[in-house]
Amino acid sequence: MTAWGTSSTARVVPPARPRKLAKVPFVELADGRLQGVVSSGSDVARVYVSSVAAGSHAFTCSTNNNRPCGGLRGGLCNHIRTLIAEAVVQHGPERVARYLRVDLPADEADDTALADLVDRGNPPQGDAATAAPVFSRFLRHLAYLELTPVTAPLPEMHWFPATRAVS
Repeated sequence: MTAWGTSSTARVVPPARPRKLAKVPFVELADGRLQGVVSSGSDVARVYVSSVAAGSHAFTCSTNNNRPCGGLRGGLCNHIRTLIAEAVVQHGPERVARYLRVDLPADEADDTALADLVDRGNPPQGDAATAAPVFSRFLRHLAYLELTPVTAPLPEMHWFPATRAVS
């Protein structure tokens, strides 16, 4: 059996490029959606929970207190476009396009082209109820940053990937 098969750690795919965490502190491809938390451009205390569904490209964007985004006027708002751009930085354009089920021509493999392809075809607005679990996961991730550094194992983090290379 290989070494990784006997370990409780998972391989981490390195980001395509370093991300700017202040603008989009949380982005994930999960639950059939590209989803995450995007900082407000005008208020440092406000964040938006944005998502785009794979396949249908149904989109949602609302504040952390469930107020709808003012930029949703029949198409993708700037928060969703920023989320797509950061997902491309983290995962690469091919992986994001494949996850969202978008045919991305090789000569257009960038975040702007991907956002335009998602926006094409008048995607519907999705269910805003999807924001609560995303924001909850984001807050749970933030809680780990407040822990005192210790060398003892944290049982709830047994699934977390190790930072050292497993040979």
